[in-house]
Amino acid sequence: MSTSTPQPDGFVTGSVTDRLLSANRSYAREFSDPGMDARPVLRVAVVACMDARLDLHAALGLQLGDAHTIRNAGGVVTDDTIRSLTISQRALGTRSVVLIHHTGCGLEALTEDFRTELEDEVGQRPTWAVESFRDVDQDVRQSMARVRTSPFLAHTDDVRGFVFDVHTGLLREITTG
Repeated sequence: MSTSTPQPDGFVTGSVTDRLLSANRSYAREFSDPGMDARPVLRVAVVACMDARLDLHAALGLQLGDAHTIRNAGGVVTDDTIRSLTISQRALGTRSVVLIHHTGCGLEALTEDFRTELEDEVGQRPTWAVESFRDVDQDVRQSMARVRTSPFLAHTDDVRGFVFDVHTGLLREITTG
């Protein structure tokens, strides 16, 4: 049971989750089922960092139903990212992959020592890699290479990588050369 209290301005006191649920109720009042299926209209999957400063739909001019968006810390291509891309392509028809990292990423400040620190704290070493990096351009290149060389992906001819500038909102394309 929620203990949140609606305020006159519509803001709900209580937990952040209570605030999100209140916003969802407002959204649902205006919601109309667009009648789409899960296949993206533009047949593109976008892999990007989970950073809250990236509003992918606005930055890319995307509408609901246009693209699959796959987000994680750093926007790096991990085994789970390949899993999602494989399902996106083979089951849901996407053909293009857009990779987006960004300036000022938190992964640039971490190292793999983060896993050791977690192990010291909780008594168990994580099975996953941090995937930290120092050079955002090089990490985009590595992510493009991981996509292009995956045997599970059916479409690797249209894979492009970018760095989003969090101060200007512009994308800068990264080439593989």
